[in-house]
Amino acid sequence: MLRDRSLIPLSHQHQRALALCVRIDRAQPVRDSDLQVWQEEIGQHFEQEIKIHFTAEESTLFPTASRFPELFSLVEELTAEHASLRELFRQAESRCMSTGNLIAFAQQLSAHIRKEERQLFERMQQLMSAEELATLGTRLEVALQDAAQSCMLPNLATKLRAKS
Repeated sequence: MLRDRSLIPLSHQHQRALALCVRIDRAQPVRDSDLQVWQEEIGQHFEQEIKIHFTAEESTLFPTASRFPELFSLVEELTAEHASLRELFRQAESRCMSTGNLIAFAQQLSAHIRKEERQLFERMQQLMSAEELATLGTRLEVALQDAAQSCMLPNLATKLRAKS
């Protein structure tokens, strides 16, 4: 199903976060000397976009989705995943993430995003009218206005590598 334009800003942010996950996956095994740089980039990504993204979902998207009984448990699950992911972002910001945590972080973030895109967004588009989706889009636009609008460039240690 094509993504409704009201949800496209969230989907674009999802794409950027998934790109980070792919780069982490392709960088394996991460050298201990590069772990610090990865944590800096993860922390920057959180501060510039993901923190605002999570807040927008929790204050705007999830309450709207929770109006539909069939989405309530999914919303609870996604909210709990946000808490778990925030802890991993906190580890990166405090530079106490291990290589194993880095891999787990990328896997958990990727699975979370795919769940939102494939389950929550798809079902919301089926359940909501065009007018309701447009209203949601306007509210999300306001909630996301402080997110960075520029692409974050990886440094030499975190750039995308070809699979061997």
